[in-house]
Amino acid sequence: MQRKLLTALFFAALPVALIAQSTPSDQVPLSYVQSAKPQTQHLGALSRPGSGGTGGVLGKTSNGGVLGIDTLPNWSSYFYLPGAVPSGTGYYAQYTWQYTMMGHDPLSSGHEGDWEGHTTRIGAPIVPVILDLRNYDGSPRYYNGVRMILDPTPYVQPLLQSPLFSKTFYDSSEDPTQFNDAVQRAEFIKKTSDDWHTLLKPRVVTARTMVLIRGTYRFAVNADNTLAYVLVDGSVFGADLFPPTPTDTTTILGAAENSGDIQPEDFSSLFFANTFLYNGSPSNCCVVGYHSYDVEPGTAQNGWREKHYVMNYSSWVSPGIFGAAFQDITATSHEFTEAFNDPFVNNTTPIWLAPNGNCQDLLETGDVIEGLPDATYPISLNGTLYHPQNEALLQWFASETPSSAIHHAYSYPDTTVLTSPSVSLLPDCATPVPFAKN
Repeated sequence: MQRKLLTALFFAALPVALIAQSTPSDQVPLSYVQSAKPQTQHLGALSRPGSGGTGGVLGKTSNGGVLGIDTLPNWSSYFYLPGAVPSGTGYYAQYTWQYTMMGHDPLSSGHEGDWEGHTTRIGAPIVPVILDLRNYDGSPRYYNGVRMILDPTPYVQPLLQSPLFSKTFYDSSEDPTQFNDAVQRAEFIKKTSDDWHTLLKPRVVTARTMVLIRGTYRFAVNADNTLAYVLVDGSVFGADLFPPTPTDTTTILGAAENSGDIQPEDFSSLFFANTFLYNGSPSNCCVVGYHSYDVEPGTAQNGWREKHYVMNYSSWVSPGIFGAAFQDITATSHEFTEAFNDPFVNNTTPIWLAPNGNCQDLLETGDVIEGLPDATYPISLNGTLYHPQNEALLQWFASETPSSAIHHAYSYPDTTVLTSPSVSLLPDCATPVPFAKN
């Protein structure tokens, strides 16, 4: 108490012009992340550091949704391509690769709930998440008299008006549609009807607040002393996001699930503003989004089916933070399209090496293209220029030659980003598999 009193008296004796706060040790310059590579993350995925087909074959049959789980509409199929699965210090061969996607399969139709004809409509709750930065002792923190709060609410309406939820024209659809549906239609345009769509029905639900204690974050400020962006320790962020028990209401997802704001049949967005994650050290940033799902136990009411809440964390990115191309919905579009193509983050593929240097073995459509000079596809809609990301198509992962996608493409909407399919590699991310398709 004595030390606090002395400090208060010392500041009281200073001239007003000198009371402005000195630079805190956890403040970073506004330009700190401009040289960083914004990237996304997938939970539980295999990622390796790491060139570039023999043709694969897409399956001609599909199944309904995954059995035994209570979740959003989904369907499954497969493709055939010789590949290597890492095992210890070696690998074993695999030839058939199953995948599950959101919606209903391109060849089926139905008349139940949100599935009418060939069109599936999936609830898409948006949970705005406010960052509340605190001092070491948990008290509210201020910067030059300004409360340190980062609120995504001003960006919710621009998100709703973006190509992710508002319809516009793409050559993969006869009618205006949403961005993610356009990409999915581009993959299966030769296998389905004109009215096959997977559409999101957005609704804005209760905003939640994530309280962060000093030491778990870094921050940058604008000229008016408001927060420009916040870098958050990824492990702390995850612990604040996912519930440790089914009845937990202290975490963001736990509170949203137990309040009924989000349901297993939804695709939920935890929507942040300029919130980027680092792993271990702030110099190891910046993750701007990931998609995953939360598993909760079933009940008698849902027939004792395990609940899978498919979700994404993604951040609105203000112009200039990472450069001109990576802004607004770039990260969110990346996560949406990947969730459409791999909702349960378990669609393994032959090992691939992307033009951007990413090497992995999952059907992560955005990871193939993120960071490339032509990674984004500007779309003007509702008076705003948006920057969704181009995506790799299923045919790229399957190394299908020629591609059965729209225009024989491997990427969409810009079909020129990827001009050839992936090459199935050994775990060294360099050597093509030594066994060929018979």
